[in-house]
Amino acid sequence: MSALAHDVIAAAQRLQQQGQPYALVSVLRVQPPASARPGDKAVVTADGISCGWIGGGCAQPAVLKTVRQALADGRARMIRIAPTDESATRELGDVLEFGMACHSGGTIELFVDPVLPRATLVVVGDSPVAAALAALAPRVGFDVRVVAHGADAARFPDAAEVIGDDSAEALAARIAPGAFVVVATQGRRDVPGLRAALALGARGVWFVASAKKAQVLRTSLIESGADPQAVAAIVAPAGQPIGAQTPEEIALSVLAAVVAARRGAGVDARPAGEAVTAPAASDAPRAKVSAAAAAARARLAARAEASADGTAGDGGSCCGGDAPVSATPPSSCCGS
Repeated sequence: MSALAHDVIAAAQRLQQQGQPYALVSVLRVQPPASARPGDKAVVTADGISCGWIGGGCAQPAVLKTVRQALADGRARMIRIAPTDESATRELGDVLEFGMACHSGGTIELFVDPVLPRATLVVVGDSPVAAALAALAPRVGFDVRVVAHGADAARFPDAAEVIGDDSAEALAARIAPGAFVVVATQGRRDVPGLRAALALGARGVWFVASAKKAQVLRTSLIESGADPQAVAAIVAPAGQPIGAQTPEEIALSVLAAVVAARRGAGVDARPAGEAVTAPAASDAPRAKVSAAAAAARARLAARAEASADGTAGDGGSCCGGDAPVSATPPSSCCGS
């Protein structure tokens, strides 16, 4: 294995350890003239080539555009970059072809394989449902963080971290935006738990509670100054309608809703027939939570930038980012 290949592997490992998304881009076929060879690889982030070599600068715009799409939806892609007088793209079966008006005249095919960090599920609460969720979620690929005031870490052996302080200040410093959040407080510190969830800039928030209780707490949150749009986006009751009764069954139901949201399946987390509307205190038109949730999640996904006691209710260049790719492949790069 060449020194450059070692560097590519090391760069990928560093990004994975840091929880940063990237794509491993590999050259599959080349029609000369081209400076890349089959087997050449590069680690590419949304900002550009981090390490490696996949050919000259003419290919970089198409590769970077494809990598950004792959990081957004998690799907691998095969692309072909070929000489043409037009820069249009077209689909050729499973291959997406990009026109390239460069003078080199070569054709290159590449495979773009996105590598995404494990999604984070934040479980708020110290209830039996919270414990069941923390045990089940890692088995379907979630990195679980439990947030519960004074929680005993021994109750959550499968969680990556148990945070005993549910204040917004503590969580903002320890949990990055974009997590999925389930509030399973079940009558113990419900309002602080919901406030903690709203402070996280989550991709979605689910609340394990009845529709009646959720409505009372939504009103309480808005009256105390919470963002009405974010409050309306809280999905409650949480979970898919599977007739769940035990804590483990409820956890499975809720996790199914979270997985659907993660995969973009568009499945509503409410049981059938349970339409939840924004409280009148918001002065907004009453609308289904699913519609408000879509708008709020889009805003929070763009990374846009205590409390009561819970008794309310009923309880391409080498290491160069966007710099142009050099026409001459480097011998090594991206040292640790």
